[in-house]
Amino acid sequence: MALLKDDCRKQEKMNGQIYDMSPSPGYKHGIINGNIYAAIKNRLKDSLCLVFMENLDFKYHPEENDDYVIPDVMIVCDRKYLKGGSYSGVPKFIVETLSQSTALRDRKDKMAVYEKAGVEEYWIVSPQGKSVEIYYLTEGKYELMYNYLLQEDEEDEEYNSKTVLSLREFPHITMKLEEIFEGME
Repeated sequence: MALLKDDCRKQEKMNGQIYDMSPSPGYKHGIINGNIYAAIKNRLKDSLCLVFMENLDFKYHPEENDDYVIPDVMIVCDRKYLKGGSYSGVPKFIVETLSQSTALRDRKDKMAVYEKAGVEEYWIVSPQGKSVEIYYLTEGKYELMYNYLLQEDEEDEEYNSKTVLSLREFPHITMKLEEIFEGME
């Protein structure tokens, strides 16, 4: 039986509304997610935690509804909440890489979902601006703790390519700012 085109589309459901995630974002989006995923995966080897990239639904209120989102990168540690293609626990860390079609939703709606769900650390990465915003959950609200705009020119006083970023709950997981954007050109 042939698959219909609509059968292969990615979707998210927030507040009962379906959002079509097709077509896929640009290749830079995938490069960034792959770079972050690789940096994390290599350092979670001997852990019960797992990292997922763009392939696991996060059901953030399974007791209330069937809403779900698909984070670009997500670390989960409580494996009892993994069922099929979804996770219904609280992720330890989430990254959303901005694309033209989802930037507002990532900054507003998804941020509110992650905040309410209790996700301790949330990164927003922009391929266009080569920037990384790092939010920590503080007293139930996200607070912007770090905001990096990649400056690759060693002559510039703002040069920061070698700046090392680490995950708050996993301080052994580190990556240089330049590594996040490596391979985009």
